[in-house]
Amino acid sequence: MAGTSTRKLLDASFTGFGIMSIVLMAASLLVILAPIFSKGISAYVFRATIEHRKAQLDLFEEGSEKRLHEELGRVAAARKPVYDMLSAFDAELASKPAAERRPYTAELKELKAELRALLGPIPGESKRMLIRDHYGQTRWDRALVEQHRVLFAEQYDYSDPTKPGIKIWVPRADRFKGTALEPLFPYVRDHLGDMLLPRWTFYRGFLTQSSRDAHFFGGIWPEVLGTFYLTIGAMLFAVPIGVISAIYLVEYARENALIRLLRSCISTLAGVPSIVFGLFGLAFFINAAHVSNSKSVLAGSLTLGLLILPTVIRSSEEALRAVPATYKQAALSLGASTWKSITSVILPAALPGILTGIVISMGRAAGETAPIIFTAAVSVGKPLSLLQTLTQPTPALPWNIYNLCTEHEAVDEIRHVQYGMVFTLVVLVLILNLSAIILRARLSKKLRT
Repeated sequence: MAGTSTRKLLDASFTGFGIMSIVLMAASLLVILAPIFSKGISAYVFRATIEHRKAQLDLFEEGSEKRLHEELGRVAAARKPVYDMLSAFDAELASKPAAERRPYTAELKELKAELRALLGPIPGESKRMLIRDHYGQTRWDRALVEQHRVLFAEQYDYSDPTKPGIKIWVPRADRFKGTALEPLFPYVRDHLGDMLLPRWTFYRGFLTQSSRDAHFFGGIWPEVLGTFYLTIGAMLFAVPIGVISAIYLVEYARENALIRLLRSCISTLAGVPSIVFGLFGLAFFINAAHVSNSKSVLAGSLTLGLLILPTVIRSSEEALRAVPATYKQAALSLGASTWKSITSVILPAALPGILTGIVISMGRAAGETAPIIFTAAVSVGKPLSLLQTLTQPTPALPWNIYNLCTEHEAVDEIRHVQYGMVFTLVVLVLILNLSAIILRARLSKKLRT
């Protein structure tokens, strides 16, 4: 009785711990994925301004030219008072002595820079080189941030010598009191909607267009396509080799010291840091084997294939071992050869388990960054054709997410692009995994019937 009570208590404890672990994992996933999905969707659905619609027509020839022309007329009328006040203030300054103009020079330059960032080029000024300088804010949420920078100037308060400077915002209107620019600030505050005409938009171009001007405009299609190429290429390399290796280890290899060493090496490789595979891919596939002259999708796929190969081998090996020995014995007793029994009986029965390992490996290959840094990934590039994957590098979602978050010059201004990339990568991995899971379920159902 005491032993039975102890087993029941242990069973209840393990059940409780199992449920708790599942709940904690679900909560962790919710905490991680909720902001990714909520902020990532904002890359596709947002309030687009007239500047966004103008950029889409100019850069990608998408949108209604007639409707845009009508909206630009309304916008021009709403913005005219702003530019009239700037011209009036310029004339006012020109009539003043140099000593009186000097205090306003830096303030006016800063104000004009913020107005350009909000509304685009000021009429009459010379053209600028960067595409981003030809347009104002394309998103309403960023326009509100820029409106705040027009209305308020950033300043630091050093009144407390024991603390570092504290950033404060002071009204710009106070610096232009009694001048022709004083009415500009309440006008910008009250008429921003008239000057930018925000409208809710589903931006499918984020997925289908190439980026322009370092992701200020356009979408992430080259990165999505590059990730797809790298993932599929890695699976084409790793799956056949991994499954054949597993078949050899389970069905043909005799248990000896060499085979035990080989299995130990496979397990060790599964735990090697991914950056090591990236360095190996650079040294072997590019510098030694010369599969391409420099970075390429082919070199990156082979490197990722090596990375996931141990996982494919071990999962396939366990799936083959899980097939009842009577299946093979029955096939052999009917006169089938060893290879025929493997391909006709054992492998189909083990296929659901093999696909589980493939699904796990596919998700890892799609999300790895370190191996492709040295072998395949570039920050900016065009979509590649299948033939170009043999010799050309490609943008990829994992690398570009890291690159945009750490090295982009305007990281805050394109935050929506970063979240949109993460959201797209998660969805892409989920779609690939879901496809494999559905395939596995259908195969399992077919085997049962």
